Amino acid sequence: MKNHWKDATSQPNRARELRAELARKIALFIGSAENRATDIPGLTLHRRTAPTAPCSMTYEPGVTVIAQGRKRVELGRNIFIYDASRFLLTSVDLPVISRVSEASEEAPCLALSLKLEMSVVRELLSREEIRVAEAPSDSPGMATGETTVEFLDACCRLVDLLRTPRDIPFLSGLIQREIIYRILRSAVGARLRSIATLGEQSHRTVKAIAWIKANYAKPLRVEDLAEIAGMGVSTLHHHFRILTAMSPLQYQKQFRLQAARECMLIDGLDAASAAFEVGYESASQFNREYSRFFGQPPMRDIRTLRSPGAPRMEAVGNR
Repeated sequence: MKNHWKDATSQPNRARELRAELARKIALFIGSAENRATDIPGLTLHRRTAPTAPCSMTYEPGVTVIAQGRKRVELGRNIFIYDASRFLLTSVDLPVISRVSEASEEAPCLALSLKLEMSVVRELLSREEIRVAEAPSDSPGMATGETTVEFLDACCRLVDLLRTPRDIPFLSGLIQREIIYRILRSAVGARLRSIATLGEQSHRTVKAIAWIKANYAKPLRVEDLAEIAGMGVSTLHHHFRILTAMSPLQYQKQFRLQAARECMLIDGLDAASAAFEVGYESASQFNREYSRFFGQPPMRDIRTLRSPGAPRMEAVGNR
């Protein structure tokens, strides 16, 4: 009993040590940059020295781990707040509003994001020793989970590979598999299982989500989308709204508006050209929907984003 009590009390201490260690490693490898894509496939490091303004963006399937600081993500009416004690799991492409809510020069928000390969998730699920419960039928495609000692240890070892690039081709895949394994064994593993498992309603819905993402500039007929997913129209609507907190048409609209914002901000297009580029047939409709979504007309929004005194945003465009 004494040893059991000692182990139970040492776990929180060890978790704090590992969070501090992960923060040091991220700070070392990212330096003064805000984002750094690493040599490890799918791994990106992030650093912010102040809270950021809300930013509309798309989170891809992956896990975000904060070693220091705090973030807030809004998915429809769902709000996810996560920090060093909880990671964020995104199991499908999701348009969200994201912001860094806690960061300073003295204690920057330090995080890593790791893309998840569904083929690897399915490979692990095929192993008999991995048992994952079914996800509740009303759970969205995003969730937060506890950053356990085992999970944090794997994250530290993954970032540590940046010290020895020659080891990355062999060891990074093994450690990423371990991280996915830890997620699958956690309380949020059920959502990832349902997305990855062929034949599940969530997996079928993901087919529809993938089609919209790849073809957001094309006209959308929900009947055609239901056929792609192999589901009835009402069934697709139901599961689509559960996963994404919006309807297929709302999902397409958010992708279009985010893409148009990138076209204007990065490529220098005017509002009318950006509207037609992303599939709008009416410039006036685009202006109305853009103003409603971003809070001001397109070109005024772009001027605001480019102005020296504009509040910093987490990013522009997809994560």
